[in-house]
Amino acid sequence: MGAYRKHWFALIGVCLVMFSLLGYFGAEVYRQAPPLPAKVATAGGTTLFTGEQILDGQTAWQSVGGMQLGSVWGHGAYQAPDWSADWLHRELTAWLEQGAQERHGRPYAALDAAEQGALRAALQAEYRGNRVDDGGTLVVSARRARAMAQTAAYYDQLFSDAPALRKSRESFAMKEDTLPSAERRQALGRFFFWTAWAAATERPGSHVTYTNNWPHEPLVGNVPSGENVVWSIASVVILLAGIGFLVWGWAFLRNHEEPLPAAPARDPLASFALTPSQRALGKYLFLVVALFVFQVFIGGFTAHYTLEGQGFYGVDVSQWFPYALTRTWHIQSALFWIATGFLAVGLFLAPVINGGKDPKFQKLGVDVLFWALVFVCVGSFVGNYLAIAQKMPAEWSFWLGHQGYEYVDLGRLWQILKWVGILLWLVLMLRGVLPALFARNGEDKNLLALLTASVGAIGLFYGAGLFYGERTSLSVMEYWRWWVVHLWVEGFFEVFATTALAFVFSSMGLVSRSMATTASLASASLFLLGGIPGTFHHLYFAGTTTPVMAVGASFSALEVVPLIVLGHEAWENWRLKARAPWMADLKWPLLSFVAVAFWNMLGAGVFGFMINPPISLYYVQGLNTTPVHAHAALFGVYGFLALGFTLLVLRYIRPQVAFSEPLMKTAFWGLNAGLVLMIATSLLPIGFIQFHASVSQGLWWARSEAFMQQPLLQTLRWVRTFGDVVFIAGAVAIALQVVLGLAGRGARAGGLAAPARVRVS
Repeated sequence: MGAYRKHWFALIGVCLVMFSLLGYFGAEVYRQAPPLPAKVATAGGTTLFTGEQILDGQTAWQSVGGMQLGSVWGHGAYQAPDWSADWLHRELTAWLEQGAQERHGRPYAALDAAEQGALRAALQAEYRGNRVDDGGTLVVSARRARAMAQTAAYYDQLFSDAPALRKSRESFAMKEDTLPSAERRQALGRFFFWTAWAAATERPGSHVTYTNNWPHEPLVGNVPSGENVVWSIASVVILLAGIGFLVWGWAFLRNHEEPLPAAPARDPLASFALTPSQRALGKYLFLVVALFVFQVFIGGFTAHYTLEGQGFYGVDVSQWFPYALTRTWHIQSALFWIATGFLAVGLFLAPVINGGKDPKFQKLGVDVLFWALVFVCVGSFVGNYLAIAQKMPAEWSFWLGHQGYEYVDLGRLWQILKWVGILLWLVLMLRGVLPALFARNGEDKNLLALLTASVGAIGLFYGAGLFYGERTSLSVMEYWRWWVVHLWVEGFFEVFATTALAFVFSSMGLVSRSMATTASLASASLFLLGGIPGTFHHLYFAGTTTPVMAVGASFSALEVVPLIVLGHEAWENWRLKARAPWMADLKWPLLSFVAVAFWNMLGAGVFGFMINPPISLYYVQGLNTTPVHAHAALFGVYGFLALGFTLLVLRYIRPQVAFSEPLMKTAFWGLNAGLVLMIATSLLPIGFIQFHASVSQGLWWARSEAFMQQPLLQTLRWVRTFGDVVFIAGAVAIALQVVLGLAGRGARAGGLAAPARVRVS
């Protein structure tokens, strides 16, 4: 540890304390998850269905795309309704209509205010009361049973090919006969009922529901709780305090005097001969841009489904490639190409760290890993198709087809194989890193130790996605899913990227090793301080208790703090280009890293905090404000990072190639401008309009067919096409640059001098 002892102790202390919080309150998620009734029965003793049949409905929901077709508890896609909020509102209105006819012989709308108020009071008493008896039976009144049956009949028709609801299916971007089996449609309705029941029923000993009064539904008294408001204000105060302490520390604690080292006359990373494993990385770069282009085209195709729910400019394509499938592919391909970009830069650096040489069989391992990635990618995509087309046996769907959970949609077998591939990458990395880490040569190994730790975390923590099963409680599943989506991606990939860049720049002699090490250790502590327990900000309304909300709101506010200074980081990265003449060759990778800092500040910071406080997320969860953050943060940060790494590796494995200025300008500015247009002209305005609807009437209305098909919202979705086209042009340009570079097109005049082998560690 040496001179960095206090930084290491801070990082280790942060990890120990924050993981303790995550683990302790994770156990709370298990203990306090909404119960699954043994059976649901009427007061007269008639059994309506059992808990196992509810779980059968959960598996049916997973098989049609799950979170890629509408959402449950606010998590999922945005075109179809949130099924929990929609079922709840339909059941409540059915109950009120029946009550109005039974008591007054008139429709509910024809009653006066006093009569309506009396009915609503009776409704809230019945629905908010926890009617699960000691035997685990949920007892419902005869009127509620009829309301449930009426709502279930609507869902049975909606997920079939019933002509009466064809227009609704088109509005919701659902294919005809989404779930052909009548038995499974019945089970699906039971699962939706249970998610709505948890959203309306008060937790024992509490005055809020199992989902902390989410969704906003005035009919049943679902309004923000007092704890929601308190912890929302607390999160803002914590954010301001965190920014204040960061500015104070930045001003008084950092070393202003340390001079930058003299830049070397030539690029040290270009001064050693490429190893066989490094030369084999070209196919990884091709896979990155191939999947990237596929992702953006399938994304534009998916976005068009929000206009023509079953067609593409008049051609009915939904029976083959429905919205749920194309959205699955859009998200999964993004995860594959971004991860491949990160894996590629790691595999490039491993021989550099190892003194410019490959461990034995390293190239074989690199080749095997590549084809394993291709196999998992293709296999998971085929499985997605067969599951959503309902061509796969129901009992195989979760394992080979579609898990139903956003960002981990691939079947469980493919998920396991993907983890095996990541573990293989970890082994390949450690074979190059460990000899240098343990070499007794008197060099400072602290930065290398942090890089090794981040590599290990990436390899191991993806396995958290295997801690739930097909019939696991939705609350427990959400806990582990966000370990992958938030902690693995937003936490450890962020640390790896920061440390890898610091290692590259220090190895180039552009910054001192001590400065790079100190900055990386401090950044890792800041990222993980808020990032680890901040995982809970995704679980405010997922069947968890107030302490989970408190921890999530408080610590996730701290995630924004380090993002405030990223404008300075962008400037620091950009000014490196003037440190040496040969840095001109790295202009476009550097610009990509500058873009990462900008989108980290805007997409992850501003847009992330916009939906982060509990009171904000209470109203906007499941609305188009969420994809604003998702697009700006996932592509803006991790996408540009992966593309920057791709260009960096390309620069060194094809040193004779010069990047085309016209192509790279089109790529860089097209991607940035397209993302800005997509957000500013469509997603954000739609999200704000939905936000107002959610506050004024309820989430069900903000996601309803009548609201979403308004001419204004249709126009805003058409306007998104302009941003999509600009973005696609940028994607094609960067893909073309990479392909031409790999093919050796665009060679420099005279080429480069033959490199000599040196050690960089």
